[in-house]
Amino acid sequence: MKTKSTTLLLTAITGSLILLLGSGCGKKTVMPPETTMDGGADAGTPISYPAAEGGGYSEESLPIEGSLDDTSTATSVTAAEGMAEPTEEYKKLYGRSTRGLSPIYFNFDQATIRPDMVAKMESNSEYIRQIPNAYVVIEGNTDDRGTNEYNIALAERRAQNTKQYLVDLGTDPARVRTVSYGEEKPLFFGQDEISYSQNRRADFIIE
Repeated sequence: MKTKSTTLLLTAITGSLILLLGSGCGKKTVMPPETTMDGGADAGTPISYPAAEGGGYSEESLPIEGSLDDTSTATSVTAAEGMAEPTEEYKKLYGRSTRGLSPIYFNFDQATIRPDMVAKMESNSEYIRQIPNAYVVIEGNTDDRGTNEYNIALAERRAQNTKQYLVDLGTDPARVRTVSYGEEKPLFFGQDEISYSQNRRADFIIE
């Protein structure tokens, strides 16, 4: 009887030890699923990105094309939206004109071609002649002072005068059309003379 009790006690102790050893004391490590190019799990080779300082990843450490500070290129990449947009430097050089063509600028409330814009007009005329099958749209713009109706008419005069100057330089008038935006499509939004002067503009767009 004593032997049977001892055997039962030993069996109970042994069972408890097995349960304790089987359950373990440490935390189980869970491995994250592999991430692929299209965001699926376990669908291919994972992408390796540079780690951010302190470990892990951050939006800033992910590779993006272009640079917000790169004014040598036409566009910069907005990290939040991934959208390409013109830099300030590009807008000052080209306005909305096709690259290779230069915008021309006008004095306040004037539609005549300024003497300092003649060289740009001649350069644009030469560029257009080198693309014989291209058509050109001249877009007239104003700053936002004055009424909308007045500015539409002023921008139209600017576009028409610019077209006539091109024609006088030898451009076929059938290849040139005009459009007036008035104050509706500003590139610069400051309420200062620099912004105003940049918006008093005619752009040259190759169609």
